[in-house]
Amino acid sequence: MRSLSEQNLDELGGRWSVLARQKLDHIELDRLLGEVERTGGAEQKLALIKTYRLVFPHAFAEESVLWPVLRAELSDGHELTLRVEQEHQEVNELVTLLENLGEAHPERDEVLRRLITVLRDDVRDEEDELLPRLQEKLSPARLRALGAAWETVRRTAPTRPHPVVARRPPGNVAAALPLTVTDRLRDALESAALRGPDALGPALTAASGVLARAAGAIEHLPIMRRGEDPSTSKGT
Repeated sequence: MRSLSEQNLDELGGRWSVLARQKLDHIELDRLLGEVERTGGAEQKLALIKTYRLVFPHAFAEESVLWPVLRAELSDGHELTLRVEQEHQEVNELVTLLENLGEAHPERDEVLRRLITVLRDDVRDEEDELLPRLQEKLSPARLRALGAAWETVRRTAPTRPHPVVARRPPGNVAAALPLTVTDRLRDALESAALRGPDALGPALTAASGVLARAAGAIEHLPIMRRGEDPSTSKGT
């Protein structure tokens, strides 16, 4: 098997292949993580927001579209995807923790370093093992069909951490629509608060907080945990 990092666009099945789309996201993620490492303060916060908006839809689409195919096609698919799902779960928990820590909190730098490490490990696991195994099993035509499905889900997926939600169907599928709505409305409100008049900021922030509480309630509905492996369960 050859790592995706060593293959060109044609070898990956063309630009519509799910492998090419995954690799492009991974390249952008590496750029953003470098920006996070080089900056601080408001500039770093903006780079982190961009990172989250890339990472969470990307991972959600993998868990909904790609990993079920891997489990169906490979005898060891459960073990392979579980390791990546555990990484995804840790990312959800680390981002949630990081967002709750103040800029001056003594643990913040350590949490941030761990987050960057887990994200880079996740990319290597996918590019060096999981996706090449998928490439061995599927035709270029099917890889392109999966690319279309993955891209559709990615563009309409939740954009924020939800550590309580299952990393597998049916829980993650059930969570998709309500959490996508709350997340993307929060994104719009927070963007408006940054761009709009200062007087509107508190009201927009308060509205975002209401949506955050709604998302938290949705996460804890029993159906949202169905299908999860115990090792990826937040249990709260």
